Amino acid sequence: MWIRSTLAYRASFALTVFGNLLVTGLDFVAILLMFSQVDSLGGWSLPEVALLYGLSATAFGTADLVIGSMDTLGVRIRDGSFDTLLVRPAPVLAQVAADRFALRRLGRITQGSLVLGWALTAVDVDWSGPKALLVPVMLAGGAAIFGAVFVAGASFQFVAQDAAEVQNAFTYGGTTLLQYPPSVFGRDLVRGVTFLVPLSFVNWLPASFLLGRPLPLGLPWWAAFATPLVAAACWVPAGLAWRAGLRSYRSTGS
Repeated sequence: MWIRSTLAYRASFALTVFGNLLVTGLDFVAILLMFSQVDSLGGWSLPEVALLYGLSATAFGTADLVIGSMDTLGVRIRDGSFDTLLVRPAPVLAQVAADRFALRRLGRITQGSLVLGWALTAVDVDWSGPKALLVPVMLAGGAAIFGAVFVAGASFQFVAQDAAEVQNAFTYGGTTLLQYPPSVFGRDLVRGVTFLVPLSFVNWLPASFLLGRPLPLGLPWWAAFATPLVAAACWVPAGLAWRAGLRSYRSTGS
């Protein structure tokens, strides 16, 4: 329904997607401005940072397109309209994810994919079968990790009811963090996004292996291929938190 309503005005949709592409592209423009003054950033060249950017932006854009509407859950809980989702014969999680589905978010995916495509042709990589397979694994696994973070953040809104910005700190903030090399951040922060909220498995670890660099924190090489397992592990607590949030929901009382 939301897709049909969006495509009802094709010119408006095209302009919206193009505008979304330009706005999200400003993040990469900031990186280009940095490299107009320096030759490397934390020891990483422009094509290598572009690889991190493209992987992060594309993976996050996919998750944002599919399940990004989860940040509207707090509004529905506060005004009581969440009750209508509970009586429909469809999974509540799917209904929340599809609520006001924003097809314009394709602009972010397109922009990230363009940067990623250029980076893959510009970086110096000794390509092999495992390394070629690692690229789609990073994108799919990274999108799944971000999706789990979206669900976990939405689950917290059952308690806080106005926690959209807390969720955005880990989703939108997380993808911005991953657009820069881990060497520019403190070791404790890198540990946090590796072992607590494992966002580094989206691109930092696998991209380091792809480029022939030592993995952050001295992790073994096989950790670069653990993204699918980490994504599955993230969805377990996220799913449990979602079920617990649904059980604790008591409506507005009005």
